[in-house]
Amino acid sequence: MDSRRTSGLLLPVSALPSRYGIGDLGPAAFQFADLLTRTNQRLWQVLPVGPIGPGASPYSSPSTFAGNPLLISPEPLVEDGLLTEDDLAPLTELPADHVDYARLVPRKRKVLRTAFRRFRADVSTPEATRVQQFRASQSAWLDDYALYAALKDAHGGSAWTEWSSALVRRDPEALKRARDEHETAIERHVYWQYLFHRQWTALQAYCHARDIRLFGDLPIYVAPDSADVWAHQERFRLDDDGTPTSVAGVPPDYFSPEGQRWGNPLYRWDRMEEHDFAWWTERLRRAFELFDLVRLDHFRGFDEYWSIPAGHDTAIDGSWKSGPGAAFFRTMEDEFGELPVVAEDLGIITDSVGALRDTFDFPGMAVLQFAFGGGPDNDFLPHHHRRNQVAYTGTHDNNTIVGWWREDLSDKERNFAHSYLNLPDTNPDESVHRQALRAMMASVADRVVTPLQDVIGLGSEGRINTPGTMGDNWAWRFSPDQITEEDKEWLAELTHLYGRASGYGDE
Repeated sequence: MDSRRTSGLLLPVSALPSRYGIGDLGPAAFQFADLLTRTNQRLWQVLPVGPIGPGASPYSSPSTFAGNPLLISPEPLVEDGLLTEDDLAPLTELPADHVDYARLVPRKRKVLRTAFRRFRADVSTPEATRVQQFRASQSAWLDDYALYAALKDAHGGSAWTEWSSALVRRDPEALKRARDEHETAIERHVYWQYLFHRQWTALQAYCHARDIRLFGDLPIYVAPDSADVWAHQERFRLDDDGTPTSVAGVPPDYFSPEGQRWGNPLYRWDRMEEHDFAWWTERLRRAFELFDLVRLDHFRGFDEYWSIPAGHDTAIDGSWKSGPGAAFFRTMEDEFGELPVVAEDLGIITDSVGALRDTFDFPGMAVLQFAFGGGPDNDFLPHHHRRNQVAYTGTHDNNTIVGWWREDLSDKERNFAHSYLNLPDTNPDESVHRQALRAMMASVADRVVTPLQDVIGLGSEGRINTPGTMGDNWAWRFSPDQITEEDKEWLAELTHLYGRASGYGDE
């Protein structure tokens, strides 16, 4: 894996500007790539790009393979004659500073249905051939996903465990009838995935031509109501009705006395291994198609995982179980060679987890916001960083650095951060984001990734996600006028000053 010093920005595609209610893969995405080039950045961390789940979260997606249709840009569809400005008028009525999912989702789906209907009016076009070629190339996951999505539409959005018993059990005759009955809906979902793929690969090529690498995210677990679980029930700890018998989470700690009960069904790792981790191989293959670098969320779960009886409301009575460990990663290396992954090794990390990470030379993570609670020995302080690490001011689950400074620190932590970051005594709020980023850039860590909000200096109004809540998460969007020319010049010079401007592509 390329280990030259580099840096980048974290921004979900949904947070980009656009006229149509949500950031998408249209002009603003290409303009953001230009901004990365202008400021000497070589990484764009986009987080998961799959269909959203409850709370608009891409981390509880109905598919770990599919792309999010909400991110499809309307502009190319207008150019292709599939949409008109009148079709898009309801989307232009939506707010520009945040995503109003309740209003967006039905309007965007209606627009995409219109595009599909016009596309389907002539199936003899070269584009129709390309759709079928795409469908064949992605059949390992797309057939099941499109059927699942069509059935979910037909059942009013209800979970697959509430469908008829024949569909829950995936009786072959029931599946054949469903494919025949919902053929048009299946084709629609295939078409939407094709549009996402076409637009994503165009953006990917544009970024690669500018030596920008796309940095994605792969949650270790998948949502219980997903095409992944429905299509591969034998790989998960489920009862005969598809209900999880044990679920994922983490045990109680200082911050959470009842632990965290995530509710994802746990894998039957023994069965996965019996099949040479074939489902995971396809999952990583898809991730590596989309991204140049992939963060493995909750890396600890590959070493050992917290198993909670499904009937329990909290994580208190769970127990540690052994994960697939090195055997899993050896199998993946046999398939893909060196794995372009980053281990999300935050939280309580045991020696065995660290050993698993280091055995395969995976970069870990360091987050500045976690650095000021234990004095100068805290591993997340920049002077303790390792080269093979990705350093962050904060992640998508943190407050912005300005919001953190204003709201989240104890007096002791604030005083330490004030001294460590060399903040001025007057108006430290105005400089904390720049001093924090400077500390990251000066670090020995090979990679630094900064949320765009921390370049701009936004407060908690720019927060992307607050874990454990179902409020206004994943709704924030930025406006181009929020980042000034002076911000861009400062970031470009800082990147150059600390030897991160060369990045990828320079031999």
